[in-house]
Amino acid sequence: MRFLVPLLATVSCALATAQATESDFLSNIRQLTFEGARAGEGYFNADGSKLVFQSERSEGNPFFQIYLLDLETGDTSRISPGHGKTTCAWIHPDDNRVLYASTQDDPNSLALQKAEYEERASGTERRYAWDYDPHFDLFEYNIEKGDYRNLTKTKGYDAEGAYSPDGEWIVFASNRHAYDGTDKLSKADEKWFAMNPSSLMDIYIMRTDGSDLKRLTKTKGYDGGPFFDHDGTKITWRRFNEKGDKAEIWTMNTDGSDQKQITRLGAMSWAPYFHPSGEYLVFATNLQGFANFEVYLVDADGEKEPVRVTDTDGFDGLPVFSPNGTQFAWTTNRTPDDKSQIFLADWNHQAALDALKLAPASSADEPAPTPKPTVAQTSTTSDINPSDIESHIAYLVSDELEGRLTGTKGEQLATQYVADLLQSFGLEPAGDNDTYFQEFEFTAGVDLGPDNTITVTGLKNEASPETLEPGKDWIPLSFSSTGDVEPAEIVFAGYGIEAPAEVGEDGEEFGLYTSYYQTDVEGKWVMMFRYYPEEVSTTERQRFTRYANPRHKALAARQKSAHGIILVTGPNAPAKDKLVPLSFDASLAGSGIPAISISDELADQILANAGKTLKELQDQLDTGSMMIGTRIPDVKVGAHIDVVQEKKIGRNVLAKIASPNPDAPAVLIGAHVDHLGSDAGATSRATDEEKDQVHYGADDNASGIAGLLEIAEYLSDQNSQGNLDLKRDAIFAAWSGEELGLLGSSAFVRTLLKPIDSNTAKDESESGSPSSDAKIELGAALNMDMIGRLRDSLILQGVASSSVWPSEIEKRNVPVGLPITTQDDVYLSTDATNFYLAGVPILSAFTGAHSDYHTPRDTIDLINFDGTAKTSRLMALIMRSLLTAEDTPDYQKVEKPASRGSRSGLRAYLGTVPDYAQEDVEGVKITGTSKNSPAEKAGLQAGDVIVELGGKEILNIYDYSALLGALKIDEETSITVERDGERIPLKITPASRD
Repeated sequence: MRFLVPLLATVSCALATAQATESDFLSNIRQLTFEGARAGEGYFNADGSKLVFQSERSEGNPFFQIYLLDLETGDTSRISPGHGKTTCAWIHPDDNRVLYASTQDDPNSLALQKAEYEERASGTERRYAWDYDPHFDLFEYNIEKGDYRNLTKTKGYDAEGAYSPDGEWIVFASNRHAYDGTDKLSKADEKWFAMNPSSLMDIYIMRTDGSDLKRLTKTKGYDGGPFFDHDGTKITWRRFNEKGDKAEIWTMNTDGSDQKQITRLGAMSWAPYFHPSGEYLVFATNLQGFANFEVYLVDADGEKEPVRVTDTDGFDGLPVFSPNGTQFAWTTNRTPDDKSQIFLADWNHQAALDALKLAPASSADEPAPTPKPTVAQTSTTSDINPSDIESHIAYLVSDELEGRLTGTKGEQLATQYVADLLQSFGLEPAGDNDTYFQEFEFTAGVDLGPDNTITVTGLKNEASPETLEPGKDWIPLSFSSTGDVEPAEIVFAGYGIEAPAEVGEDGEEFGLYTSYYQTDVEGKWVMMFRYYPEEVSTTERQRFTRYANPRHKALAARQKSAHGIILVTGPNAPAKDKLVPLSFDASLAGSGIPAISISDELADQILANAGKTLKELQDQLDTGSMMIGTRIPDVKVGAHIDVVQEKKIGRNVLAKIASPNPDAPAVLIGAHVDHLGSDAGATSRATDEEKDQVHYGADDNASGIAGLLEIAEYLSDQNSQGNLDLKRDAIFAAWSGEELGLLGSSAFVRTLLKPIDSNTAKDESESGSPSSDAKIELGAALNMDMIGRLRDSLILQGVASSSVWPSEIEKRNVPVGLPITTQDDVYLSTDATNFYLAGVPILSAFTGAHSDYHTPRDTIDLINFDGTAKTSRLMALIMRSLLTAEDTPDYQKVEKPASRGSRSGLRAYLGTVPDYAQEDVEGVKITGTSKNSPAEKAGLQAGDVIVELGGKEILNIYDYSALLGALKIDEETSITVERDGERIPLKITPASRD
């Protein structure tokens, strides 16, 4: 194996370099492999179209196996047989043979695999070290014939081989001479070799048929990892000292002459590789410390001091160049799980030459001083291209469409545009009645009807009920039952909260909290405070948040056979409106009981009959104490509730590419076509000055629809040309109603999706279960929501929904070359979640949140058209793979995190915009703040990482959401951010969402 790790050691000597950074040499960095426990040692073929590498991903084998990756299609095939250990592969110039080292002929290979699994399962911690198994031999695999040929058949470690550029020779490392008696070993050498079989490793060369074997080095210590240069006249390798704790880079002629030391760093420098120009080499070294290998470059003659290339903490090594020298591949653990995988980047050859010119001359006598670390910085074509993306988005965000609010003329125009294009691409209709549309009815808003009255009788002060005005003294809640409500008595029941005994996430135990202690509310109105107790601990506030939603309180009261609920804000609770606003509720369900909100003044009049005041009751309850409910004598409340729900019709666009197998589970790809329209609704983040402006939704989600159209056209063209061996139907969906609560995709799931196994189908409490007469069976659902602002990386969410996704992502991104962040989360605020809850594996593409989200500022001029096209191409290739595969992805059940709650129940508002692409950051990184928000006023900036809130540590977005629920409105608290490596304490005053 070329990743040799003998006993690592820190080093005190180093070098001075030109002040270059990683970004000077490498651009378009992206992860190339994702699958398996780890992967590494990727080497290009002669024309750069393939890459051979090793990876721990073969089922039943814990060791590396060899894989061949087609960089043009993303297809990956295993070269090695699947048993034994393997390492160090190389592709012959004829592209039909692959050289690698393996123990596959060892009769004990299967037993060793089993023992390794048992050792790992035991939990015993072991330092990673390479095994110099004497059963390693060089094998040549013939791709066309599918057979293997053992080239060495000699006891000893024969590995680390590479073909010469002309394909005539193989250079490799071996310690065979220590086994066959060629070298007479002293007792001390025998003892040392038994402990460290790498200590007698040398470089050999032979013809590709195994003849003309010649040993090129004969020095004690480890000589290994050899490679030819671009024209096959020189070989570079690493030479360790006899102790094995330091190594330097060497070169020699292919006959073993002119052996020359290139580096003198006094560190562990290894894995050298020539640039095709022959002017310099790259290699890895731990010059920066014990656990921080970085890539350096050095001129081919070793006349200059090496120059540092990478500057990311962790392991960066095994660097190689593409044959034309424009790309750079290497193995690194800069991954979210710190496991090594292969990365790919564009290489700046000129920058390398310039940096070497500035480097000081090499000192052959003493090491150079240690450098300071640096910090890295509608006429369309069938191809998926940026200009078509721009054309689609330009129409969807035009003023004529007025923001595409569901149920409006703008939505009708947008869905017609999508349907017309899908039809022009040759796709068949898949909607209602053989059309391209699926219509659904939804609640577009709520308003007070003309007939809302309330009667309050029995008040001590004899206030006249005729003076009680809706919108001033009282108001029905949006989810209230409607019609006549007979007069009934009132019982005051605190905050109306029912919270079971439980143990918090930090281990704190909570007893039962109930507002109904010894309180009979059957047949009575339940008067209760809005929200939850104000003066309790942070953890208690977090707990109460889960039970304080008005719908939750109505459900608890209904279960106790209450007549209805009366919400009152109270003097202690900061709120913009003392009456609960009659806000739009996307749910079509009512609460099943009357529900009203009354003013503090009216509540005090009612409580006076019991000798109580709102203030004294709220003061007592805000401490977290429970009290027995208070019956209000003599007072009765009756009402007529008239809440008008405005019903509208929205429509999805559905089309398909039909396969010869209509009964096979189909694969769906979707994106939502709707946005917020021209009137800032409840979810708008517009400033006061922007509220009446059109919300264009260029990124959210004209970008996703543009990608959907491009993918449909591409796959339809592939199919018409006979290049798509469809095993199942491809369904394309443009959802409407996403912004109002995932309404369109929910309608599809309820009415058209064939039910999956009942064990995986979603709860009835969600947006509806599939109907029994549904006709479409799905094997997977892909989604694209906000793919227009590609910056650092594409975020692929829902990866935990199926075991196939890491492999698919790895393969299909090879020809695309996107930097990717994967996230396991399956409970997303996008249409994909409806499918996951119905038992369908999902994968959702997203390029991250930004400060323009849900504002009129989300415009086309900010779209990254190239990035959108690349994202669309990746999703197209994944779609293509699923459509042509024999089987559909498996479904993996993921429990909803206990800490995950709905942000709709949060009262406090800070105005931060989280960076959902963050992966290995402890805390919550933000991409910006909303205008005039508490966060902006507090001085938070884009790029800040929030690490503390209210004195509590924050490790992730869930911690952050939970702590938001514990904040008090208008009460200053502390917030700490990390900025440019410093922790900065700030003060912030939460505002109310209501």
